[in-house]
Amino acid sequence: MSPSPAPSPADLAHAPGPVTLAGGSHPDDVEADVPAPPARTLLVWDAPNMDMSLGSLLGARPTSAFRPRFDAVGRWLLGLAGPEGLAEATVFTNVVPGSTEIVRPWVEALRNVGFAVFAKPKTAEDSDVDDDMLAHIAARNAEGGLEHVVVASGDGRAFREPLEALVEQGIRVTVIGFREYAAFAVASEVVGFLDLEDIEGVFREPLPRVSLDTLPPGGAWLQPLRSLRSLLDR
Repeated sequence: MSPSPAPSPADLAHAPGPVTLAGGSHPDDVEADVPAPPARTLLVWDAPNMDMSLGSLLGARPTSAFRPRFDAVGRWLLGLAGPEGLAEATVFTNVVPGSTEIVRPWVEALRNVGFAVFAKPKTAEDSDVDDDMLAHIAARNAEGGLEHVVVASGDGRAFREPLEALVEQGIRVTVIGFREYAAFAVASEVVGFLDLEDIEGVFREPLPRVSLDTLPPGGAWLQPLRSLRSLLDR
């Protein structure tokens, strides 16, 4: 299993220091008052899966109007955690060799908003970030205080069972994504689901989400997912 992202500066600033006791007493001799960790709301964002789902939804590469605004996601997460809670926002992504200069501005923008980014080279088809996301969730759970886990992904194969196990431990779990591609969460009786478009301000314009499940009474066109000319490239 791949390592978790390095601790953020905020983590290091609040890391507990050594226990110092008056009179040089050994820590085992006195019951120290160790404060309980703050209630943590953790967001893990599966960038490859979310990008693929959005592209499939639009039938094309998203323009700026249809790219999610992470500042809006961050404000939503802070509201979810509450004034006394700790909100941690993380994005997990793959970096294809040769695409560094394209990805760098996006990564820096995320970090400037307050997100930690775990980036991993895309060296093979199976070098995804699912295990890294699960490892980070497990690490935060082991630290204590994990109250709410929010997963941005529609990948039920990777996340359904681990998330259901968290619910059994009493941890609240919410999946955010697109209802068209997160069937495991939409149908779940234990895991909550919130469509990304329902978070205020995430998209500048409404997504063109006409599907067989949402047809208007007068009918609607379903645009091709690829150019007809692509048939000549096969």
